[in-house]
Amino acid sequence: MNKTISVDNSNKKKLLNIQDNSIMGEPLLEECRQKIANAKRRASITTWVSRFAGVKNLKHRIAGELVKKGILRADEDKVLLVFSRKIYPELNPEPERKIIDRLHKAIFEDNEDFDARTVVLLSLANSADLLRLNFDKKKLKSRKKRIEKIVNGELAGKAAKEAIEAVQVAIMVAAIMPTIITTTVATS
Repeated sequence: MNKTISVDNSNKKKLLNIQDNSIMGEPLLEECRQKIANAKRRASITTWVSRFAGVKNLKHRIAGELVKKGILRADEDKVLLVFSRKIYPELNPEPERKIIDRLHKAIFEDNEDFDARTVVLLSLANSADLLRLNFDKKKLKSRKKRIEKIVNGELAGKAAKEAIEAVQVAIMVAAIMPTIITTTVATS
């Protein structure tokens, strides 16, 4: 959604505006942009992130796009010989390597030459405790303050700070949703 949506900082709610209506080529992103454009009232970043987190079959739709690009393969697996589930093994490791390289540069090099997407990626990976899966634990610990500065937007521009705020909300929603679903299913 790079440069197709802007944030109106003139009030506290930080409402979203559509800047560019050209087709993006990513069906899920296009659907999200259309929802923003067709909304009866403008809403804040927080509101939209919460709404998008609840998109039906989000995980499978995202994985489906990665399957189309040849990055993943769609498969089915059995759990306890009874339940079927979809799995998505990796076919092309190159995109993952590029992401890890971007994160490595942001964390371990003392430059501030990274974009908002890298900041958001680092914020998500840090919050989900995924960094330790790809980087040495001791090295990460020595760069903890830098990671915190990047994640908190201290080393990022204004757009990245807004994106970070939205990601933090998405992480809260993702953490709360399983509890809500479990409670709803248990009471039904």
